[in-house]
Amino acid sequence: QLQLVESGGGLVQPGGSLRLSCAASGFTLDYWTIGWFRQAPGKEREGVSCISNSGGSTNYTDSVRGRFTISRTNAKNTAYLQMNSLKPEDTAVYYCAVRFSVRNMCSMTRYEYDYWGQGTQVTVSS
Repeated sequence: QLQLVESGGGLVQPGGSLRLSCAASGFTLDYWTIGWFRQAPGKEREGVSCISNSGGSTNYTDSVRGRFTISRTNAKNTAYLQMNSLKPEDTAVYYCAVRFSVRNMCSMTRYEYDYWGQGTQVTVSS
């Protein structure tokens, strides 16, 4: 059974850091693009970052560029989102998702993704 499980969320003060993980089971990530999305209360789910199946291409939404870093370790079937200099507006439920693709590019359009994790809460507050 294909499954994605996010972890690493929590409560952090502004300026702090968190590292989210997305562990895949039931399949290998080698041929899948990975995306990180977030959804704040009352808002639509938005793309945060994505990484191609090879890791050679990444993309970030403007609000997180320079603060967040996406990575993946296919050997561990896991993807990561390192989040630094966190701001209260980063508060949301964060989801990882995968899209079957071997193209050296990635999209943050949520409708293009095939499978989703259950999400992990990130709260940035003093």
